[in-house]
This record gives sequence, C-alpha cells and structure tokens, in this order.
Amino acid sequence: MSYNASGAERALSAGSGEDASVDPSSSTFFSGDYKKNDDLKQMLDSSKDQLKLEAMKRIVGMVAKGKDASDLFPAVVKNVVSKNSEVKKLVFVYLMRYAEEQQDLALLSISTFQRALKDPNQLIRASALRVLSSIRVPIISPIMMIAIKDSVQDMSPYVRKTAANAIPKLYSLDPELKDELVQVIEKLLADKTTLVAGSVVTAFEEVCPDRIDLIHKNYRKLCNLLVDVDEWGQVMIISMLTRYARTQFADPNKDGTNGDGTAERPFYDDEAEHSDASEDKEESAAAKVYMMDPDHRLLLRNTKPLLQSRNAAVVMAVVQLYYHCAPSSELINVVRPMVRLLRSHREVQSVVLSNVATMAQKYKNYFEPHLKSFYVRSNDPTHVRLLKLEILTSLATESSISTILREFQTYVTSSDKEFAAATIQAIGRCATRISEVTDPCLTGLVNLMSKKDETVVGESVVVIKRLLQLEPKNHADIIKHMAKLVNTIVVPMARASILWLIGEYSELVPKIAPDVLRNMAKTFVGEDDIVKLQILNLATKLMITNHKQTHVLAQYVFNLAKYDASYDIRDRARLLRAMIFPAEKGAGLAKYAKKVFLASKPAPMPESSYKDRDSLQLGSLSLMINQKASGYRELPPFPDAPPDPSVRNVVEPVTWTAGTKKKKPVKAGKAEKEKAFYSDDDESESTEGPDGSSAEEAEDSGAEEKDEDDEDEESTEEESSESDSDEEEEETEKSESSEEESESESDSSESDSSEASSDEEPQTKKTPTKATPPKATPPKETKPAPAKKGAKKEENLLDLLDFGGEDSGTSQVIPNAAAMLVPRTADARQAASESRPAAVAASSIFGLDSVVSGQHVVAEQEYEFLNRITGGGLVAAYRFPRTACLHSPRMVAVEVRLTNQGSEEVKAIKLTGSKLPSGVQLASFNEIALLAPNGSSMQTIGLNLNDSTQPVNLEVCTAERQFAVTLKAPVGELVAPKPLQETAFNEAQAKLRGMNETSSAATLRNPLQGQEFAKAVVRIVNLIQVPSSESQTFKFSGQTVSGQSAVLVACKVNANQVQLTVNCDKLVIGSMLAKELKEALERL
Repeated sequence: MSYNASGAERALSAGSGEDASVDPSSSTFFSGDYKKNDDLKQMLDSSKDQLKLEAMKRIVGMVAKGKDASDLFPAVVKNVVSKNSEVKKLVFVYLMRYAEEQQDLALLSISTFQRALKDPNQLIRASALRVLSSIRVPIISPIMMIAIKDSVQDMSPYVRKTAANAIPKLYSLDPELKDELVQVIEKLLADKTTLVAGSVVTAFEEVCPDRIDLIHKNYRKLCNLLVDVDEWGQVMIISMLTRYARTQFADPNKDGTNGDGTAERPFYDDEAEHSDASEDKEESAAAKVYMMDPDHRLLLRNTKPLLQSRNAAVVMAVVQLYYHCAPSSELINVVRPMVRLLRSHREVQSVVLSNVATMAQKYKNYFEPHLKSFYVRSNDPTHVRLLKLEILTSLATESSISTILREFQTYVTSSDKEFAAATIQAIGRCATRISEVTDPCLTGLVNLMSKKDETVVGESVVVIKRLLQLEPKNHADIIKHMAKLVNTIVVPMARASILWLIGEYSELVPKIAPDVLRNMAKTFVGEDDIVKLQILNLATKLMITNHKQTHVLAQYVFNLAKYDASYDIRDRARLLRAMIFPAEKGAGLAKYAKKVFLASKPAPMPESSYKDRDSLQLGSLSLMINQKASGYRELPPFPDAPPDPSVRNVVEPVTWTAGTKKKKPVKAGKAEKEKAFYSDDDESESTEGPDGSSAEEAEDSGAEEKDEDDEDEESTEEESSESDSDEEEEETEKSESSEEESESESDSSESDSSEASSDEEPQTKKTPTKATPPKATPPKETKPAPAKKGAKKEENLLDLLDFGGEDSGTSQVIPNAAAMLVPRTADARQAASESRPAAVAASSIFGLDSVVSGQHVVAEQEYEFLNRITGGGLVAAYRFPRTACLHSPRMVAVEVRLTNQGSEEVKAIKLTGSKLPSGVQLASFNEIALLAPNGSSMQTIGLNLNDSTQPVNLEVCTAERQFAVTLKAPVGELVAPKPLQETAFNEAQAKLRGMNETSSAATLRNPLQGQEFAKAVVRIVNLIQVPSSESQTFKFSGQTVSGQSAVLVACKVNANQVQLTVNCDKLVIGSMLAKELKEALERL
C-alpha cells in the first residue's frame, strides 16, 4: 500500500475529531494543498465505499471552487457502477459538468448509463436518464432517443417525468428528431398521473406548441388534474391552456359584456347561482352575454381555487388566464388574491403591482374598494413606491380624489427626491383628468414653489406650466409669481417652463416679460441648452408682440446664439432670425411669424405609461419591460367562429366488472352529477351543457385503479343522484307552472328567486314532500312557511331601528318597511310646514346630531325624471324635503311623486336600482299595486350617494314596461346642517386650508341685506347659520350626509359683491358647492 493511500485510511479510521484535515466540514476543505489528484484517484479505485464517497465530495468541492478536475474523468466514470446511491449521485453531478467538455471520454460512460437505465431502483433509473440527457454530444442523440422511448413506458411516474424533462434537451441537441419526439409527447399527454402532467406540457410548449390537435383529447383531463399538479406544472399548464382557449373558444366579451366593473359579484361565490340559465334568465344575462362553451367554463371553474395558492406564480398565472379568456364581469374574482400578494416579498410586489397598473387602466372600478392597499409604506423601495403611485393616480375618481390628494400631500415631503417629483407629476395628472380639483391642485403646487428643495420646486413649476395651459387667462397672477422666481430656480427644466409660459402668454404680463428677457440675456452664456432654446423662443415672441421694447434685446440674444458651442442653438437662431428680422434674408417668412409662433396650442394631456401595455400578455417579462422580449409569443386572437367542440369528446371505454352491470355511458344533452373535489362547485358542475366536464370527470375517475366494492358504491350513487335529479326537475316544473297560473301579487322586487318563494299556501301544501339530502336541494326551491310571514315583517321593522352600522361600501337596494313609510299628501306637507316651530331638532332615534335652525327652508323645486310621453302616461318627479331619512342617517330623503296622466290604469309600480355604482345604496318604496287615471301618489325613498356628485341610474318598473331614469341631486342637498359656535367654526376652517379650500367671487343683481342673504344661502344649500362677530360676514356650517365630512361656507358681502370661501374635506364636494352657490346667487 502506498503512503498516500495508507494515510487516507488512517485518517478515516481516526475520525474527524482527531484530524481536521480530512473533515469535509472543516475550513481546510477548500485549501489548495488538501489532497493531490493522485490521492483522489487511489481513493476512487479503493474497494471501500466510504473512501469513494469522500473522494467524490472533494472532487465536487474542487468543481465548486472553480478548479479543473477534468483529468479525473476516467477514474470518476468507473464508479457509475457503484452500488452506493450517494456515490452515484455525486458521479452524475460531475459528469453533467464535464460531459460536454470531454466528449470523447463521455462516450465511454454511455454503456454504463444504459445499464443503469435497467436498475431496479427508480431513482437510479431517473438519475441515469437525467445525466444522459445532459451530455451535450450530438453523436449520442439516437441513444438518447431510445432511452427516452424506453423510459416513457416505465412503471414509475418519476421516471416518466424525467423522460418528459429530457425531451426539450434532446430537441435542442437534434431538431431533426422532432417527429419522433412528438409521438412520445402524444403518448405522455395521455398519462393520467399528476406527476407527469407539468413536465409533458412543458415539453409540448418547447417542441410543438402549434400542435393543438394533441391537446383536444386531453383538455378535460388536464383541467381536472390541474389542482393536484405541482406548482411549477400548474403554471405551465395554465399558460398552455390560455393559448388553447384563445384559439378554441369564442370571445366572451365580444358582444359588449360590461367591462367597467359595475356588476360586482361576491368573491368565491357559488357558480351554480350564476350559470344556470334555465332557472334564472335575468341573472344569467347579467353575468354572461352568451352561452359559454361548457369546456370554457370548466377551465375557469377549475382554475379558480388556485387563486388561493401560496405560490405567487400560480396566482398570477390564473390572473392572466381570467384577464385574457374570462368574461370581464368575472375579473372581480382575481382582485383580492392580487391584493393578498402585496404582503409578499418586494420582488413579488413589483411584479404584481405592474400587472395591477395595467389592469387598472381598463377595470379600475374593481380595485377602488382596495384603495388603501396601494398606499405607500415607509419601508417600500423606490420602484415599488412609483408603481403604487401610478396605481393611485389611475384609480382616482371624483369620490376618492380627496383621500388620494391628502395622501399625496404626505408623499411630497418624502426624502426620496425621485418619489417626491413623481408625486407632483401624479398631482398634475389628477388635476388634468378631474376638472373639479384643478384649482385646489394649482393652489397646492404654487405653495410648493416656496420649498427649499430644488427638485420639488422644479417639478412643481413644470406641472403648473401644464395646468395653466388649460385656463391661462384665469391665472395671470400665478404667471407673475412664477416670473419673479425665475432667478432663484436652478433646475433647467423648470427655468425653461417659466420662460415658455411668459413667452406664450406675454399679453397677460406685458410689463414683466421684457424685464425677464433682459435678465436672461445676462446669463445666456452659462445656461443649459434647453434654457437657451426657450430664451430664443421668448425673444422671438416678444419681438412679435412688443417690438419696440425688445428689438435691441432680441438682436443681442441672437448674436450670442450665433456663436454658441452647440449646433442646435446655432441652427435654431439661424431659423428664427430669418422669420423675425425682415431686413435680412428670408424676409418673406416674416408675415407668417405670428401664425407660427403664437398659434393656439392644445393643452397637454399626460397619460399613463401603462395605457397601451394590455396588448402584451399579462404576467410576462415583456409586460414588465414594456417591449417584446426574446422568445415572447403573442397570444392568438379569438376566432370569429369557434371550432367544433366535439373534437374534445373522448369515447368512454366499456368496462365490465364481476357481479355488476355494465356502466351506463353519458348521454348527449344530459350532464352527469358527480361529487366534485371542491364541494362548493357541486351544483355548478351539474349545470354544464352537453359533452361538459361531468362526463370527462367520470371518465377520469373511472380510469383510476379501484376495488370492485368502490365501483359498486360509485355506480349506486350515480343512479340514486340521477333519480333524485329527475324527481327534482319534475317538482321544479310543477312549481313553475303553478307560479304562472297564480294571480297573486308578489311583495318582493329582488329577483326571480324571491318571486318563486311567494306562492300561495294551497299550492305549497299540495307539493309532494320527500326526504332528500341537503345537497340535492337547490336554494331556489326552498319556500318559507306561511306562519313566518309575520315574523319576517317584524324583522324588517326592527332592522329600521339599527342605524348605527357602517355602510358596506357595495351597491345594494335596502328593502322598505311598509308600516313606517306612509306617504304624505300635499295638504299634509303644507300643514306640517305651517306648524313647524322655530327650531326643529332631529329625533335622537335616528342618530342625527344636526339641528335645523329657524332658517329651515324646504326646497320646493321639483325635478321631472319621467315625462308623460316617455312613460306612456306615467309621470314621475322628485324633490328634496330636507327631512330626516327613516332608513338611515347617512341617506338623503327624496320624495317621489307619481302621476297617471293616461287613460288606463297602471299596475305594479316600483322603483329599483339594478345598476347602482359602487357604494351607492337605495331604499325604495313598496310596490304600488294600482294607480288609477289622473291619480297621484307621493312616496319617500332614501339614497346614500356616498358623497358622489354623479347622477344615479334607476328604473321605474310597471307590470308591463320598464323605464330607465336618472336622478341627480344638487350638491346643496348632499349636506345636512350641523350647528357650531364661531370659535369651533374658525378652528375647523383653519384645519381645512390649502387644497381643501375653494374661493370664488359672485356679483349679485340685487343687493341683499342681513337675514335676506342668509335665507337665500340656506335655500340653496342645506346648512345652518353660525353666529358671526364680523360685520357683513355670514358663516354657515354642516356636514355631508353620507361621509359626515365637515362643510364650512363663509360669505363676505360688500354691496353687490360676495366673496365665497368653501372649506370641505371632500375636494369635489367643496369645489362643486362653491360653483353651484356662485351661480345661484348670481341668478337672484
């Protein structure tokens, strides 16, 4: 025995504790002189597995360190035949590293791997195939092909999975084997093992992604196995099925499916309640515009549970599937899972936010309820902050702009300069899109110009320049203020923006503009190129509008530009000189100078950088970088006419079992009820159309290996479920026929399901009773007992007393209480107003803390929203009585007067709101059974407009027709009085400065004195006067009805001039209220 070999054995016998040099975990493991290669060769030749294992660990350590170990290739290859699995694994790792470099030596190991493919251990067989496919030697591709074909037929699913993973490697090595590999893929696609599904789909996408015909027969199987596949496989399968759905199914949004997000549905709701068109036609029409292919619905239903996956990649794969292939009304299902991912790592947040920013451009109403989830956190990195800022800007609406701008005010003070500048840009975008907040935003941006931070000041100037282009004549004072700052601002873009404003609107500042040009001429040489170009433009425009004062200055500036170092400046000076100095060459252009330089220019409309990204596939790298990356494949468009769905039908093999009858095949036109993997989808699966998912699931479950007893039980359950379903269908037909014959009126206007629950008692008693399992009874078949009718009314009356709860934030129609809402006649209303005391306090039962003063004025103006011609003789008008709403203190009371001016009776009149915006609530009146000709009825409804100034779309329904109407509340009716003392008024007003303050001036036609003016204001706006110690200053206080945000109005009267100041936490309410009050006062 040599010295080195004996030394290694002595070290091994002594143990790691006695000699640290042989301990692989010691620090000397990576030392340069640890062992020589000769020592390793002798250890590999040893008959002891422990020595071989130690040698392989050292060799792999050398490879990891970057040292060359290729000279050990022959000694390592010989140990492939070792019976020790740990040694074999390390040998395989080594061979994968050096097989491509040592191609000649790698060929020596081929026979060894072929023998390893027959090893009884499935792990060894899979490892041998994995290493064989990793040897990048083109000459062995036929051998690899044979090995893959043999492994495809292996009994172990793990080996078959490894064979599927080897297919793309062999295809990249030898593309000419594509036809043979396609046959292997076709065979593997028929494998019903979840372990193989992900790998074979990956091979399909790499080798033959256009062979859609291979997927037809396996489509339903892949959908059903999807939930049990590993996470990596789920991502690959969903990606492939997305492309498949785009080529095989019709576009679900082709016929104008609602894409604005107004038709919301509960999250993870029961699919059966929305897909059963035979039971509920109206609900199906709202959820789906067309009859969706059952296979299309199968894909969406089976991927929906994966939204709860812990893996972010799986969730995003389902999101992109719904975005590209699902009806737009179902996109609400993916919002909450995406919001949940925002709590994950920063990398995940960045990807999710990029996709949310793209989706928000088209479906922003879906993300509005989760607005606070996109607020910036102090520990967010800059790129995440910018993405959240982009999303908040896209989601800004009139109802949420107040909250968003308040959040932006905090962001502007951030120490992150890039983030602060982006926030100012976002404020400008919001002000451009929402005209009601343009003036408050301008005021806030002007205040930012006094900051010491150059970045904030410069960006504010650039944004103000864009906003001033909207209405420049109304903001001449801001232009003057910016002209004074031109010498203190050092940011080149900001200086250039100020110069452009002064030159463009020089007629508004005729005395300041020449002086600014004089100062700029002094510093022309040291300015940046962008500032020099604007100085030239300023000189040119002033030469046109103020030739006498600026002629000499302009010549001086152009002489400086003539010898400037930048060729851009010289070229611009040469062009402009020819157009404004007629005495020189090109004097013919001078007559066009005014048209060229002083032409009216449209105001810029800044748009989101994510606006046009929806053309790229959601969740892809191309979407992240906003350009097509290498290897990106565009999604195919939906076909005009979907292909024949019968290609996905699979003939179920006839199976015989001892002692049982032949299994009954699934008939076309009737779906089979089966027990689903998720119990919530049991009913929805039973509603699929012909050749749907139920038949395929039965085929897949029948193909599994089961005992005979299990098959007997399964067939018995199927027969019993079929008999139960047949009996239920008969009962449903009976109940529907009895409903058609019944002439009794229904008290509910909710849906068809509530109409089915209002059958007469004799018909309910005649219905045959049968004990059926709870699952087999749909919710719609359950009818309330007649004895509980009184209890139901009691519950409604008690619910009316519960006004303390918060609004849910979702659109809903609140049922009315018949006993408490008694309509008032005109005489009764007149008598009530005459007997009204000087101070009327709202009842404490309704939770109102506002007190109506002696100045209480009822708005008598009526607004007609259904005229005689449109309504077929039925006329509907509404007014605002300014009384407490019985339904909720957060609702505005509205009196609706219905008049029948026709010659025929109008039956079953009701007011509904099926398309209310998010957050808006309606408490309607009870159905009016009959309205005789020339008859009139006054009803009271409650509206919670969620502090929105937008009109509300309602429906006036009769027994025969339905009329779409629009109800718009004046801003003055959206507030309620709230008494304050003058000190409290002043304190609240001081807190609502800046963007929360709106000022305007009004000119009265006829001057009003004292209480006449106060009464006029209260008549316009539902506020209460606050005692004021200031002469000729009237103060009014109140709060918004829905959000209870403070509303303060101060009016300073000087003869016929009125200076209005409105302070409100809701920017849109404050701005619209000031505008409405000004217009109304000027009409007096």
